[in-house]
Amino acid sequence: MPWSNQGGGGGGGGPWGKPPGQSPWGQGPSGGQTPPDVEELLRRGQDKLRQVMPGGGFGGKGVALAVVLALGAWSLSGFYTVQPNEAALNLIFGRYVSKTGSGLHYNLPYPVGSVQKLRVEDRNTTSIGFNYRIDQRSGNQGTVDVPEESLMLTGDENIADVKFVVIWQIDPTKPENFAFNVRRPELTIKAVAESAMREIVGRSQIQRILTAERKVIEPAVQDLMQKVLDDYGLGVKIIQVQLQSVDPPEQVIAAFRDVTAAQQDQDRLRNEAEAYANRVVPEARGAAARIMQEAQAYREQTVAEANGQASRFSQVLEQYKRAPDITRERIYLETMERVFGGMNKVIVDQPASAQGVVPYLPLGALDAPPPTPGAARPTSQQGGAK
Repeated sequence: MPWSNQGGGGGGGGPWGKPPGQSPWGQGPSGGQTPPDVEELLRRGQDKLRQVMPGGGFGGKGVALAVVLALGAWSLSGFYTVQPNEAALNLIFGRYVSKTGSGLHYNLPYPVGSVQKLRVEDRNTTSIGFNYRIDQRSGNQGTVDVPEESLMLTGDENIADVKFVVIWQIDPTKPENFAFNVRRPELTIKAVAESAMREIVGRSQIQRILTAERKVIEPAVQDLMQKVLDDYGLGVKIIQVQLQSVDPPEQVIAAFRDVTAAQQDQDRLRNEAEAYANRVVPEARGAAARIMQEAQAYREQTVAEANGQASRFSQVLEQYKRAPDITRERIYLETMERVFGGMNKVIVDQPASAQGVVPYLPLGALDAPPPTPGAARPTSQQGGAK
């Protein structure tokens, strides 16, 4: 593009007010190279600086003021703010000197000092046996299995596919350990988690891992991880270990499901049998106790009646010895009372030859229903006993 099309000012059509065909540094149209006038440039810079400085001079006071202002601006850059969920580590020439909590603080500015901030209140998640992945098309989050992390050997020489998640956070009391003791703490946490899970799974049998011991594995792995990380001085708190899935390998998962179903049926039948035994045995014991109590009561009743009859006989014998005639007549009357007490009878207080008694047939009794067994018969009495 020619210089004339660039637009210009002054008397020329070229840029920077130069005539057409001449460069800003004095290059003529002949193509010769002319070096820039450095002294002229320095002179112009000094003139502009004198205009800015007070008094229009650039002497020793001006330099000192500029240095003071520069030092002040540099010192003020040492203020920094720490958020409530953070902890700040103060470094001097790259060496850790102190830590601060939330709020406004000060440290020597760069390059003498520096500040490293860590989010000590945030909870971090480390997955073992799988990785999270976002589908580029749908945008949904999915998972990708990592068999080299999830396949583990059990104590009975079986293989279990274990996927779990570790939730952890930086220890607020020791954030400097997390920052300086280990180079890559996240990878260390993942390696320790996998190692701890392999150790715990290696002590157990696969059937118990698949069923009863899942809730036992989580706290055991958490305690083992915390102990190892404390020995490393990593400055990390393990919040929780969550098992996502514990399955046998895909090739034998159908057989393991059949075994698990059979064990569940076995447990169900055992529980039903125990429930039946818990119901029948107390009933049988109760019935046996009732029979024994009835027999005991019958024995005590029989013995008491026999003792009562013996005592009564002794008392009657004693009275008989004192008054035989009266006692004999009393015994006779009591015996007749027992014999005739339940019979239909008519007592006539007249001699047999006396008139006034007419015999008759009880025709009305022929239509009466037969008396029920054990029912008392009505008694008719006429006259008095003698």
